[in-house]
Amino acid sequence: MEKQALESRTLSARIGDAIATHAGRMWFIAAHMVWFAIWIALNIDPHGRAAFDPYPFSLLTMIVSLESIFLSLFILMSQNRSGLQAEQRNHLDLQINLLAEDENTKILQMLQALCEHHNLAIGNDPEIQVMTRRTEVGEVISDLQKNLPIPE
Repeated sequence: MEKQALESRTLSARIGDAIATHAGRMWFIAAHMVWFAIWIALNIDPHGRAAFDPYPFSLLTMIVSLESIFLSLFILMSQNRSGLQAEQRNHLDLQINLLAEDENTKILQMLQALCEHHNLAIGNDPEIQVMTRRTEVGEVISDLQKNLPIPE
């Protein structure tokens, strides 16, 4: 599933993911520190020579602001895609869990029938009685909605 999701990305999604990945690495931070230091050094001259971007570095500010905008958009694009994949995985997990719950209930019912057939006393354990009943998803959802804290 993961491999298929990665392979089905569009070219723009692949580029965005690559940029978002590299922007979070230490070399990216180091390169920016070097770039800023060189820029400032070239534009602060104690001898009064003309600088192409004198203090307060308006051109540098504009370039960094544009870079910030584009980086944040690439990161958001990558996060949206990752969020969609996580949502798909959650749906798959839910489906598998519901199937496993049904199978476990059926297995417990079969074990209970075998015990009764061989006259093995399983008693009137209320826990076993609850476990052998089919789980009603609607009831579980209702209980969750009643008992989970409401986000503010």
